[in-house]
Amino acid sequence: MARRLGLVTHLHRPEVRDLARQAIEWCGDDVVACLPSADAELIGRPDLAVTEAAFGEGLDICLSLGGDGTMLRSSQLVSVYDVPILGVNAGRLGYLTEVDPDHMIQALERWDRGELFIEERMMIEVSAERADGQVFSGLALNEAVLSTSETGRSLEVLTSIGGEPFSDYLADGVIIATPTGSTAYSLSAGGPIVEPDFHAILLTPVAAHMVFNRSMVLAPTTEVKLTVQGYRGAVLALDGGIVLEVAPGESVSCRGSQRTAKFLVHGDRDFHTVLKEKFRLVDEECS
Repeated sequence: MARRLGLVTHLHRPEVRDLARQAIEWCGDDVVACLPSADAELIGRPDLAVTEAAFGEGLDICLSLGGDGTMLRSSQLVSVYDVPILGVNAGRLGYLTEVDPDHMIQALERWDRGELFIEERMMIEVSAERADGQVFSGLALNEAVLSTSETGRSLEVLTSIGGEPFSDYLADGVIIATPTGSTAYSLSAGGPIVEPDFHAILLTPVAAHMVFNRSMVLAPTTEVKLTVQGYRGAVLALDGGIVLEVAPGESVSCRGSQRTAKFLVHGDRDFHTVLKEKFRLVDEECS
């Protein structure tokens, strides 16, 4: 049976279209290629389109062509199927991507020969209790964010940790992040940087209007429950995409998931070296 390769592209970077076509050409007759419908239309290959709901099923590899945002989108599409993701950096930051565009074909050939390794990243599972009895559930690789739905207005969030009330935050929002997400939104809100192979969840308030505004590092098994207080509603975003409106009195619960995101890598990556490069922490004259 032919192996299946899924491609996910950055939807607003024209340069990734050529990369996608190169990858499809590489597949030849030995590997079956497919893309989510929007991506397939973008590169002019509607014949390879599948729905997003069915995209991850049966894939042997997911090729992510873009930056970290495309990697997060790929994770949302395929992690539930335990599909490994190979990231090609055509974005700006590239914390999560493994190879540059010039080495994409070589990386695919190494995958074909079984020479790549799988690096697992912790995810968080998120559930929401709705007033109408419906239950929402989802996964996030970087973070879940409960934030105000009204620009310029604060949100009141009762936060419980491990089943016990902890604090009533008055803030623009509350971030629940993974170690992978510690260098993303949580960092910009004052949270710590955590090595990606560490297992923990980070609770970080955003622009908290109170004395206690510090980020907290919690055990991955700890459940954090966020309940919207007052009369203003909120929105829930997973990895940057809004998935749910949360009304006053409704709650969102987060904890570490047993499911992981799987990245294909050449070998052990030095996180500290990547960090130094991205933040330009070492002057070129001193290196």
